[in-house]
Amino acid sequence: MILFGFFEKGYMNGLIIGVAAFVAVAAAATAIECVYFYRRTMKRNKAKKERTIKMSGTDWSRHIPFIEERKEYMLAQPHDEVFIKSKDGLKLHATYFPNGDEKKIVICFHGYTSEGMKDYIALSHYYLKNGYSMLLVDERAHGQSEGEYIGFGCLDRFDALGWIDFIIDRCGEDVQILLHGTSMGGATVLMTSALKLPKQVKGIISDCAFTSPKYVFTHVLHSMYHLPAFPVIQVADFVNKKRAGYGMDECNSAKEVRKAEVPILLIHGDSDNFVPCSMCDEIYENCVSPKKKLIIKGASHAECYYVDTAAYEKALNDFIGEFVK
Repeated sequence: MILFGFFEKGYMNGLIIGVAAFVAVAAAATAIECVYFYRRTMKRNKAKKERTIKMSGTDWSRHIPFIEERKEYMLAQPHDEVFIKSKDGLKLHATYFPNGDEKKIVICFHGYTSEGMKDYIALSHYYLKNGYSMLLVDERAHGQSEGEYIGFGCLDRFDALGWIDFIIDRCGEDVQILLHGTSMGGATVLMTSALKLPKQVKGIISDCAFTSPKYVFTHVLHSMYHLPAFPVIQVADFVNKKRAGYGMDECNSAKEVRKAEVPILLIHGDSDNFVPCSMCDEIYENCVSPKKKLIIKGASHAECYYVDTAAYEKALNDFIGEFVK
């Protein structure tokens, strides 16, 4: 009996040590997963455009001839590099295309891991041909703008106010301004809609915007990595509050548009697997300002303009024509 008790005690001790070791390994693996996800998602030197394009699922190769044709036209137009300072002291960059009397301006905000001069190559043809000057912004931690942590609209909305002031100072009190954003830029302009905007801002166009970083990351973890969101999102939220100064659901486009006053046009592709079209529907239902919605059939992420250029431009004409003279 004594011998049996000895072996039983030894077995239990071994079991406890084994369980403890398993828990420690699992905790370490989870910690590594959280750090890995956070660094490659939120920090500028780790977030890669090639990875974003792959995750988005959009086949851009079929649009290259169209893009190259529009790019040649865009780069042939006069343009300048301009800079402002953000509220927290970052040097922010944009490329400005003056056009006509500079009284109609569109300020454009790009997607995650992109740059201002890349996301609006095709659309520049529409705006420049219709007499708009264009300000193509590099959002913080992108392109030539400073910043270590990506703002996901939560920080960029305040930078947007700075760019609006820049345009008013440059072009005068009688300037008419549109805000146009794609993907993360779309979330940026929707989050900006809740702020006190100058009267010069006449409307907002948002293409394939997400509701908040929390929910788009949850979707990505589930659909692309086949991983549970807990505890990755919770850890990312805690770390980001400490390092970047905002929470992962602190700004939610669907909530911010409940305070909007300017008209909003929402555009989304029904085949978007990166930012689900359901997010567009949620934002639309919550928007309290004058609103319109365009859903492009067969378009994946950020592909709407390329899949149905005519429908996209008609929606812009109908929307803008109501309040820009």
